[in-house]
Amino acid sequence: MGAALALVAGMLVTLTSTAAHAAAGATLPFTSVEAESQTTTGTRIGPDYTQGSLASEASGRQAVRLSAGQRVEFTVPRAANALNLAYSVPDGQSGALNVYVNGTRLARTLPVTAKYSYIDTGWITGAKTHHFFDNTRLLLGQNVQAGDKVAVEATGAQVTVDVADFEQVAPAATQPAGSVSVVAKGADPSGSGDSTQAFRDAIAAAQGGTVWIPPGDYRITSSLNGVQNVTLQGAGGWYSVVHTSRFIDQSGSAGNVRIKDFAVIGEVTERVDSSPDNFVNGSLGPNSSVSGMWIQHLKVGLWLTGNNDNLVVENNRILDTTADGLNLNGTAKGVRVRNNFLRNQGDDSLAMWSLYSPDTDSSFENNTISQPNLANGIAIYGGTDIAVRNNLVSDTNALGSGIAISNQKFLDPFHPLAGTITVDGNTLVRTGAMNPNWNHPMGALRVDSYDSAIDATVDITNTTITDSPYSAFEFVSGGGHGYPVKNVNVTGATVRNTGTVVVQAEAQGAAAFRNVTATQVGAAGVYNCPFPANSGSFTLTDGGGNSGWSSTWSDCSTWPQPGQGNPEPDPNRNLAKGRPATATGSQDVYTPGKAVDGDANSYWESANNAFPQSWTVDLGSSYAVRRLVLKLPPSAAWGARTQTVTVLGSTDGSTYATVVGAQGYRFDPATGNTATVSLPSGTNLRYLRLSVSANTGWPAGQFSEVEAYQTS
Repeated sequence: MGAALALVAGMLVTLTSTAAHAAAGATLPFTSVEAESQTTTGTRIGPDYTQGSLASEASGRQAVRLSAGQRVEFTVPRAANALNLAYSVPDGQSGALNVYVNGTRLARTLPVTAKYSYIDTGWITGAKTHHFFDNTRLLLGQNVQAGDKVAVEATGAQVTVDVADFEQVAPAATQPAGSVSVVAKGADPSGSGDSTQAFRDAIAAAQGGTVWIPPGDYRITSSLNGVQNVTLQGAGGWYSVVHTSRFIDQSGSAGNVRIKDFAVIGEVTERVDSSPDNFVNGSLGPNSSVSGMWIQHLKVGLWLTGNNDNLVVENNRILDTTADGLNLNGTAKGVRVRNNFLRNQGDDSLAMWSLYSPDTDSSFENNTISQPNLANGIAIYGGTDIAVRNNLVSDTNALGSGIAISNQKFLDPFHPLAGTITVDGNTLVRTGAMNPNWNHPMGALRVDSYDSAIDATVDITNTTITDSPYSAFEFVSGGGHGYPVKNVNVTGATVRNTGTVVVQAEAQGAAAFRNVTATQVGAAGVYNCPFPANSGSFTLTDGGGNSGWSSTWSDCSTWPQPGQGNPEPDPNRNLAKGRPATATGSQDVYTPGKAVDGDANSYWESANNAFPQSWTVDLGSSYAVRRLVLKLPPSAAWGARTQTVTVLGSTDGSTYATVVGAQGYRFDPATGNTATVSLPSGTNLRYLRLSVSANTGWPAGQFSEVEAYQTS
């Protein structure tokens, strides 16, 4: 890492090779093919990362736009008999896509509609109209093989095709022995009649057993509750389909609920946070499970409150929700969310939020997440001993990162991060986004002391970050309070083609880095500038084995732009302005950062009657500093005085050498209350320290501004 990082004593370790690691993401029953990679008569759009643009929400940030008569022809990647297609049509329009198999048009078409798209959430600051894409599916009625051709053709409405999922769907399962069929209780598999009461009656009759949902379409008009000690089972997500926007809504349950192998498809067209328009809202009770489900067109897949101890959520597809895919909303213990596929969420795809009591000993493992369009792929908001392992997250769009580890509370009572937070084996592709509220980017993996300091141990290991449009790792106090981020260890990361920097450090605190390698870095290795300004410094500890990101962004007054490279600093720029500053002591509110805030009327004052006192600023990189301008407030109320100052410098923040010996510098409001210090030729320093041993006007060191320049 070189001189750009502080090498803290005792932190250099002997590194051993990393053991073989599990592959990131879910094991899926389908293979996805990007439309822009296939043969088309349409127009390719993107890549584009601009919030609010159509391509920015597409998988890979690219797609294919089709007008009537135009098509995309996919080469089938595997044996399949079913097709799911992610697409977008203009707002207010609907239509259909013709489907061709090896040149022969099928009788059935793929319906397309904007009904579930173009969501507005004006109450979310920074949001724009979003959620442009949707998913539509079709059983082909025949088997196709790898290498066969399947084409989709626009018939009327303009259709933008994003990605096709090819799947070999197994035959419909048969009814388990001893189960209670909802049809036997009066459910209508045609979807015409209201099957709500039939489902309730079947659940009541099957206590301790299984409710069977045969192939068919079932309409439920109000939510189910009192669901406990029962299995709800269908013939498969392509065969047994329940149409409802509220499936289970209950605040408590005795548990032992098994929900598996059918689809719940809603009619949610807007996001109304006060409405429980969710697949599961509340509690399934302890020792329950949800598996093999197809969940689509709801506000949230699973919004989990109350007792869901030891819940397992696995092997599900959650598509096109207007808010979260799944949210463990406090009190979760021992929950395992694994091997799920989530696409096109309107908020966090997977979240733990420790409201009321902490989520504990719970994990998100081996999930594949694509295209959350208004927040994070995975978000951990508080909680104790949480794990995020082996997930694959791609294409976050706005207001979010691939993974966020955060103390953002939203509401009280909130339980901040505690214990050990394990973030291991995750792969992040094209994640991170520009945050219009902060006017700066969010990293692919963000650790955020938003509402309180991060005191938990955060271990980030075996991470792969590819094609992040901005930074790879971000450390920030997003609420603007300057709370520290501490106890972070980043070990074994590969960063490729990050748009701006590898590390975006904006909070006070520290992180240790070991075996972090980077290639194709867009601007510089490290951006280390406090947010808000003067809130404290962030120390990056080089634990060894790091490469490819030793440089530091040179100008905290500007944001690096993707691919910009690190410009040479303006020789007339004040190198100290806005940089992290510390001191041996401060008096009351007159803190060290006041001397680099650009305001000559605010000032640092050391502890009184305790000479010598020193003040230090980290310039971020080593510079050939030639001139210092020292200031006191220009007001005539500040009487003239002489301060005796020694100038010292360091390249590593540990060993300091005297640059200019102790001299008296006169400050007089009649001449602007400033003093200039010339530094000798050959001076190179990153850390500038001023040691004050006397002051004729007050028994303390005092500076309102310390300015450092490369010009004489």
